[in-house]
Amino acid sequence: MDLDTILYYSMLAVAALISLTLHECAHGYTALLLGDPTAKASGRLTLNPVKHIDIFGLVMMILLKIGYAKPVPINPYYFRNRRRGIFLTSAAGPAANLILAVLFGRLTAASLRGGWNIYLVLFFVLMCQLNVGLAVFNLLPFPPLDGSKMFVSLLPAKWEQMFYRYQKYFYGIVLILYFTRVLNKIIDPVINYIYRLLIS
Repeated sequence: MDLDTILYYSMLAVAALISLTLHECAHGYTALLLGDPTAKASGRLTLNPVKHIDIFGLVMMILLKIGYAKPVPINPYYFRNRRRGIFLTSAAGPAANLILAVLFGRLTAASLRGGWNIYLVLFFVLMCQLNVGLAVFNLLPFPPLDGSKMFVSLLPAKWEQMFYRYQKYFYGIVLILYFTRVLNKIIDPVINYIYRLLIS
């Protein structure tokens, strides 16, 4: 393995650690603002990636650019409005990734125009791409993704109960769709469009 490859995967690992950590922190802080202290009591309101990272999820992120961290514990019964709280708390993670994507997209555009150090440009590109990917992927309405919780919070109560009853069956569906690349054909054009828009 040459030096450039080592540097590439090192920067990808750092980008993944930052992106996943901020994603989970956003969930926890939003829950706290809405009245749920569970994440704080669990020691998850921290930027220390050790508290958030799942090793297998991190490896997936590095190799496949789609991964996950340890979910922040949330107790929706603390929320004054349970459905609203679930929606906002779930949306906070993808929103944090979109904010990071916009920030590093603009840095990428500036660095490409300014002829900055190639490795710095590469890190900006990786941060933008990873965060666009995380945001889009997590907004899909399939359990256990954030989009599923946002979706179910909008359903009538009887449909909400049915959704939670059968949600375990969706996990396998997501994996099948991903590894057969059906999911990629759906979300890759969206990710690429948003990425090009952000760096233009």
